[in-house]
Amino acid sequence: MQTILGSGGAIGRELAKALIEHTDRIRLVSRNPQKVNPGDQLKSADLTKPSEVMKAVEGSSIAYLMVGLPYNIKIWESKWPPLMTNVIEACKTHQAKLVFFDNIYMYDPQSVGHMTEENPINPSSKKGKVRAQVAQMVMDAHHKGEIESLIARSADFYGPGIKNVSMLTEMVFNPLSQGKKANCMGRMDVKHSYTYTPDAAKATALLGNTPEAFGEVWHLPTAADPPTMKEYVEQIAAELGVAPKYRVASKFLIGAMGLFMPLMKELVEMFYQYDRDYIFDSGKFEHRFNLPPTNYWDGIKQIVEADYRP
Repeated sequence: MQTILGSGGAIGRELAKALIEHTDRIRLVSRNPQKVNPGDQLKSADLTKPSEVMKAVEGSSIAYLMVGLPYNIKIWESKWPPLMTNVIEACKTHQAKLVFFDNIYMYDPQSVGHMTEENPINPSSKKGKVRAQVAQMVMDAHHKGEIESLIARSADFYGPGIKNVSMLTEMVFNPLSQGKKANCMGRMDVKHSYTYTPDAAKATALLGNTPEAFGEVWHLPTAADPPTMKEYVEQIAAELGVAPKYRVASKFLIGAMGLFMPLMKELVEMFYQYDRDYIFDSGKFEHRFNLPPTNYWDGIKQIVEADYRP
């Protein structure tokens, strides 16, 4: 049995599709799980409760932690560490391997112009400190011999069917598709990597089913030489058949908007990801597995076709 903890999210659903290539015994766990494949086993659970996590992982050979908590630092600080403790303890008890789907918030802001698995862990944000803490918990559990674990790390992501959980979708695809201006932050002339969600899911499934991959951090396949934000707007607008109109918000404006828009308040500390090149290097994975990432232009076409064409 391979179990997806947090199966209702953008990557969780894609992972369920990808795991069919490796197993026909898939358990989907969330508060309100829904089948992706006909044979999926469903289990409702609150992963903040140790007893429910223990039952969710029981009988699993691999558990994939794909949870996305609300984008709120108070929730992250209060929920992430105990949730990770719950999952690690359940995996120890049931002798399940753990695959943790992670982001790049823990990296030093000065190194985001070229991110590899060797980047220094030196977060400047509160959210980054939380992510650094839980990622360390995962790797410590492996190195202590308590469980076998690995980290599958993604850049910001984009993909079909995720209209409300991708910054690129919310800021660019959605407003342009409605005849409005794209909403951008920082600079329009800097490059920004995005990981295509179907690629991320296939790679995560592959890592989980590769015994020698455990004990390491892996950057999931992400196309090299990403566009600038201006180029994203232009290409997405061209695919949608609309004018490439956009407006740019400064850090000061984001902070001011945060006074009455909670999401904007949460974005201020992450502004550094939008005022400089943000380039995610997945060469380690690509060299090991020979699974090339989807290029940006094809990804944009597939999203428009899936989500914005009648």
